[in-house]
Amino acid sequence: MKIHTFIRHCNFSSNSVGKNRPIGFSREKCWKNFNVTLNPDVVEKPTVIFDAATIEETKDHFLSSKDNDYDFNLVCLKGGTDGHSFLNVVNHISSLKIDDDDIVYITEDDYLHAQGWSEIMINAFESMEIDYVTLYDHYDKYFLPMYSNLTSTILATGMSHWRTTPSTTNTYACKFKTFMKHLDIHKQFCDLQRGFTRDHDKFTYLWQNGSNLISSIPGYSTHCEVEYMSPVIDWSKYLI
Repeated sequence: MKIHTFIRHCNFSSNSVGKNRPIGFSREKCWKNFNVTLNPDVVEKPTVIFDAATIEETKDHFLSSKDNDYDFNLVCLKGGTDGHSFLNVVNHISSLKIDDDDIVYITEDDYLHAQGWSEIMINAFESMEIDYVTLYDHYDKYFLPMYSNLTSTILATGMSHWRTTPSTTNTYACKFKTFMKHLDIHKQFCDLQRGFTRDHDKFTYLWQNGSNLISSIPGYSTHCEVEYMSPVIDWSKYLI
């Protein structure tokens, strides 16, 4: 079982404007963190899907810098909005020949990962019959009123505890066969008119239609937005 990673990057995202980022945050640090924490024995060479029509449009991005020491596949697909960009990712992945039981991991460019995340992910899929995995322990599940009555099943593998959760962001993992089974659903919740992906609605829809989603506790990744970072972990040590 291998993990195939697909990381979305762009020169500018209107969705990110005004977000409260942790001290020292940069997308370049997230990129370096991703590469130094993955296990190359189980993770294939990462694929960056860049929101651009041509490689020329990436020349001012840190990925094109001579100081970028990490090897990756670059795919340029013009989207222009979050919704169009994510649809491009979905269409690209569905065109690939990936073993049914290999893992597809889609992640955004503003996530940090803890050491060992790839082993934890593999262990989850090998230990349990699950459809979707997120390594992000959503802080909002602990304090938002809408989750005050949330009930989760707590699970354990040989390497981590997990909880069932109704939704996550568009940073998630599943087996390729699951991705293809739900391909039309992943496309359906790309809202091209409003320009964003309805990730919460997508996962609640999947849950209501017999699918499942689990998140690690504590988190092995976090979205870098101060109010919503995975609790317990000192993420500042990964922003180096």
